[in-house]
Amino acid sequence: MKESMLIVTGALIIAIITSCTSKQEKMENRMKEFIVSYEERAIPLYREAALASWNANITGTDSDWAISEKASFEYAKIFTDKDAFAELSKLTESGNIKDPILVRQLELLYTAFRGGQVDPDLIAEQIRGETEVSRKYSNFRATVNGKELSDNQVEDILKKSTFSGDLRAAWEGHKMIGPLVADDIIKLVNHRNLVAQKIGFNNYHEMMLKQSGQDPAEVTEIFDELDNLTRGIFARLKEEIDTYYSKRFKIKITELRPWHYQNRFFQEAPEIYPVSFDKYYETQDPVKLVSAFYDGIGLNVDAILAGSDLYEKPGKNQHAFCTDIDRSGDVRTLNNVRPDSYWMNTLLHELGHGVYSYYNDRDLPFTLRDAAHTFTTEAVANLFGRLATDPAWMLKMGIISAEESAKITDVSRKALRLQMLVFSRWAQVMYHFEKSMYENPGQDLNKLWWDMVEKYQMVSKPEGRNMPDWATKIHVALYPCYYHNYLLGELLASQWHYYLTNKITDNKSFVGDKAVGSYLREKVFLPGAKYYWNDMIEKSTGERLTAKYYANQFVH
Repeated sequence: MKESMLIVTGALIIAIITSCTSKQEKMENRMKEFIVSYEERAIPLYREAALASWNANITGTDSDWAISEKASFEYAKIFTDKDAFAELSKLTESGNIKDPILVRQLELLYTAFRGGQVDPDLIAEQIRGETEVSRKYSNFRATVNGKELSDNQVEDILKKSTFSGDLRAAWEGHKMIGPLVADDIIKLVNHRNLVAQKIGFNNYHEMMLKQSGQDPAEVTEIFDELDNLTRGIFARLKEEIDTYYSKRFKIKITELRPWHYQNRFFQEAPEIYPVSFDKYYETQDPVKLVSAFYDGIGLNVDAILAGSDLYEKPGKNQHAFCTDIDRSGDVRTLNNVRPDSYWMNTLLHELGHGVYSYYNDRDLPFTLRDAAHTFTTEAVANLFGRLATDPAWMLKMGIISAEESAKITDVSRKALRLQMLVFSRWAQVMYHFEKSMYENPGQDLNKLWWDMVEKYQMVSKPEGRNMPDWATKIHVALYPCYYHNYLLGELLASQWHYYLTNKITDNKSFVGDKAVGSYLREKVFLPGAKYYWNDMIEKSTGERLTAKYYANQFVH
């Protein structure tokens, strides 16, 4: 009797296992079929949209922007497919997708299609608005004392002039982009909120964070923690900055205004220490330096540089970015290179994005051939961008002598610390402004902007000024609810820097050390988006994301 019961029980277990296996196999085959169909549609349109955007940013012509708008819409339209989203929903609800690679693709595709579950006409309207604003930014040149100036030329005046009148004219000339785009941006903000609400979110800011796998409350908590960590030390450094500029411009500290801080947004550290890094690069070729450096760590970038657009030209986007055209090796960077420390930093930064994309695992499915999160690629970019003003790196790269390196080591450390703290406070402005703007677009945004600037950057608003200065920052319009990732990227850059210099190499400059490239390629680039971002960080450093290494490096 017991034997027959055991036989029956065993048969039942086998039947259940077989049934479960059958369901799993069936659902996983459905998922594979979905992926094949999706990739057939998505890959060509992704590439077409990326190329069209690249061309428009290079030429700035109306015709190229129109082509870019159409291509972006055709790609975005994929994710509005209600039948496809219904299939992804069924696959998710089944609980029968077990293969880790399929599970991760399902998570990412479900999120992407959920974000597109609105009327395609709304998506088209948003892209049309973004394209128009992008065209205005691309074609704008500041008029200063009757002359049209590029952003680089405006920055030159703000950095080098000692005459307050010229500084104010350059700063205000640049800010004239604000009135040209402010109404367009407010329309976009309201439109983005409408899209977010139709999907089930309170506003676009909340949607963007949650859609990217971030908890808005957790991000706010990190930012508040950093505010508390940096407020006191920044206030002391701000007094040092103000004292320096009071003497430089021969005015009282109370008379200092935004145009006195050497750049358009006070997002870069003013050069208050007795070293000017620009002079070291005046006779250097940043492109050759960046090529040699990356090659030396085993991450050759010549193919990226060959397809890139590196120098200023009329109509071209005046900023810098890196783009992965096809997730199969066509990676490019747009820059406006000059021989100075800013563009050395920028090139190192953008090529950090570049190697992350270029050295992906091309055997992974298309959806997973991407960064674990947008801020993890920012972290790699920041890790390398910091080297531009590192005396040890500059010495190993042949930019300065051993004597000069020793001479500027202390002030360089102070300058980097100042840069990190200045940027940290600036990122607070951007994060809290955008969060509040999307929560209540009808409020006085001009006032909100300056309230944030005065609170976090401790910079006084010019008397009586009531202009849409918030609209002069291109990220508010075209890269919305993204800026916090730059600061999260700085936290992770410090975490990786600590791990690299304590576990991987004794070479603090990284120059010529292929172990650095090998570590990043194996632990960060090749996994792509295979893991949730915090899981990837834990796998690569032994810890989840933490602010302690950033604080140890720049605060304590």
